[in-house]
Amino acid sequence: MRPLRLSVVTAAATVAALTAVTGCTEKSSAKGGDGAIEVTATDSKCEVSKKEFPAGHVELAIENKGSKVTEVYILFPDDRVVTERENIGPGTQQKVTAEVKAGDYEIACKPGMKGDGIRQKVTATGSGKVAKRDPRLDKAVADYRKYAQEQADATIPLVKVFAEAVKDGDIEAAKKAYAPSRIGWERTEPVAESFGDIDPEVDARADGLEKGQKWTGWHALEKALWQDKKIGAEQKTLADQLVTDLTDWQKRVGKAEITPTSMANGAKELLDEVSTGKVTGEEERYSHTDLVDFKANVEGAQKAYELLKPVAQENDKTLTTELDKQFAALDTLLDTYRADKNSYDFVSYDKVGESDRKKLSDAVNALAEPLSKLATAVVK
Repeated sequence: MRPLRLSVVTAAATVAALTAVTGCTEKSSAKGGDGAIEVTATDSKCEVSKKEFPAGHVELAIENKGSKVTEVYILFPDDRVVTERENIGPGTQQKVTAEVKAGDYEIACKPGMKGDGIRQKVTATGSGKVAKRDPRLDKAVADYRKYAQEQADATIPLVKVFAEAVKDGDIEAAKKAYAPSRIGWERTEPVAESFGDIDPEVDARADGLEKGQKWTGWHALEKALWQDKKIGAEQKTLADQLVTDLTDWQKRVGKAEITPTSMANGAKELLDEVSTGKVTGEEERYSHTDLVDFKANVEGAQKAYELLKPVAQENDKTLTTELDKQFAALDTLLDTYRADKNSYDFVSYDKVGESDRKKLSDAVNALAEPLSKLATAVVK
């Protein structure tokens, strides 16, 4: 789930952590290449340097001049996500590369990472097609689409087991089924988030709700099981709705807009999810199953990277060497928190001390910085 929470670490420490994750500093320039679209975000504005640009590989050079953490999107007219970059701290800059076909879009900035955002209408001009790309990238997209569908298909039986335990009133069985039911979702979360409407229904946290939004999904049930320790009629209804919503996701995965750059940016988003939700313990605040989500996020990011690696390695061998090193280091570190490397039996996150959380955070940051360069390497 997207929203950044400041309750576990101080705001200053969070901004510092985000700077480390993104590989950006306050001194860095927001200026992109000659064809870059400069996006200046504040707490009340979202200014773009161009409202019309050629279709193809588009670079956003983003600068957050506001006081709130923000996120920036390129959106289709129906609010599906072309690409996004979350957790852009105040006073920092980021660059995002996306593949955009000819057509009308909106660029949205979301100060505070909430709401519909401040939007600018933009148009990509051209024949409606991007330049012909390397056939290996077409294969990477096809293979990733298959992977995303497999993860969704595998999730439905697991979430049904979870839902049935809830409806049976069996708290212990529901607790046991909870974390496994989330793995496929966490591995491919950027694809699910690209639809816009499913993520808030199934993965919202209590303090991430929009005004008037009813709390549904996994985390509402998580609270009932671990904190409230009771299952009532409302929870049984929520369990049925969770199955319905995730079945909708399963059916829509095949229609997701997936490109090589969205795969690369999605891998980076998964690391941001780890940094802002799992490392802090905010994602699974009642069950403390954060390390299960953590591992699934990393696996999803690594899958996208491995599919793109043949082209990225040819274009930037230094980058892929560093990514291989940092993925291996993070995997090795995660292995120390589970019974064996083939299981998802991780230690409860409330048992992980601050020094160990710092080690995990440092390992994520060391991976996220080079991973932020993957999209650029893919389209060189």
